[in-house]
Amino acid sequence: MPDLSILVDGLKLPNPFVVGSGPPGTNANVIGKAYDEGWGAVICKTVSLDAAKVVNVEPRYARLRAAGSREIIGWENIELISDRPFATWVHEFKQIKDRHPDRVLIASIMEEYRKDAWVEIVERCQEAGVDALECNFSCPHGLPERRMGSAMGENPEMLEEVCGWVMGAAKVPVWAKMTPNVTHVEDPSRAALHAGCQGISAINTIRSVMGVNLDTLRPEPSVEGFTTPGGYSSKAVMPVALRMCMEIAQLIRTEFPGRSLSGIGGIESGRDAAQFILLGCDTVQVCTYVMKVGYRCVRTMCDELAAFMEQHQFRALADFKGYSLQYFTTHHDLVRRQAAARLSRAAVKPDGQPVKTDHEWRGDDFVRQSDALARG
Repeated sequence: MPDLSILVDGLKLPNPFVVGSGPPGTNANVIGKAYDEGWGAVICKTVSLDAAKVVNVEPRYARLRAAGSREIIGWENIELISDRPFATWVHEFKQIKDRHPDRVLIASIMEEYRKDAWVEIVERCQEAGVDALECNFSCPHGLPERRMGSAMGENPEMLEEVCGWVMGAAKVPVWAKMTPNVTHVEDPSRAALHAGCQGISAINTIRSVMGVNLDTLRPEPSVEGFTTPGGYSSKAVMPVALRMCMEIAQLIRTEFPGRSLSGIGGIESGRDAAQFILLGCDTVQVCTYVMKVGYRCVRTMCDELAAFMEQHQFRALADFKGYSLQYFTTHHDLVRRQAAARLSRAAVKPDGQPVKTDHEWRGDDFVRQSDALARG
């Protein structure tokens, strides 16, 4: 049988599936449930030293469903970080590690742009026994006026400075969680790695507006008739997440070999996870899907990932990590490769070949011509 276990940044996980920071890791009770179901690790909902500034509203979720079905393909949230007192979290961190000493617990932390605050939260989380830290530089909504979350992650210079503060106090591995709401995700990733962080997590949610209710003319989710842009997740974001993880993985290969990458974004199956690993991820995080179907989904995802590995005769995750990165190139190179391939074909293609230039498109055959240029 394939071996799903992994050693990443000194952390031993029975499988690469990690509960991502959010409601599925919001207290000791649900974290214990995740361990019972077999998750490789859990990242708690983001904590801060002063929870008094965190006030959630309801409703705070909006969902996008596929046309003609009830399938949820997109999920927006305007939920803030944990509203539970930090002292409570410290107590529960100790409680969780006492009950599950062999399982990996990662604290997601977020603070204002103050060195003393970041150092304090790092030190107190470590003292409580957490195995690693994930710095939330990526939440797209809430508390931007305090330069928290993505307001910090969108500024590579500030991010590198803060990561330097964290690494100066950290005695456990540190992952920096990236926002997708930037032009080039390599820039903040490079800043975090340059400051010494062991790994990158990517991506957090995409800043979004889910839609407008055409009966009330109010955008959703509607709170007393008003809303604010939120974070978009679920299956629909997976192509964006794959692209950004690919870019970060290439950055790690060329500039920071040995650093780790935890992929996030729309993962709902073992085959989804396999794609992230093929593009250079060590682990994968799941949050929204747990909210949709529950913690037990990890069992099916492990079985599906193992089946994929058996299909290709991979014995361990390292056997295929980053394998598909070799197939990315420039458009200029694609043109060169296709020209060379066409020259090598002796036989002339039959009628119905794909269009090669824009003047070949025909209105009556537009759909057929489009299909001929697509795969799958």
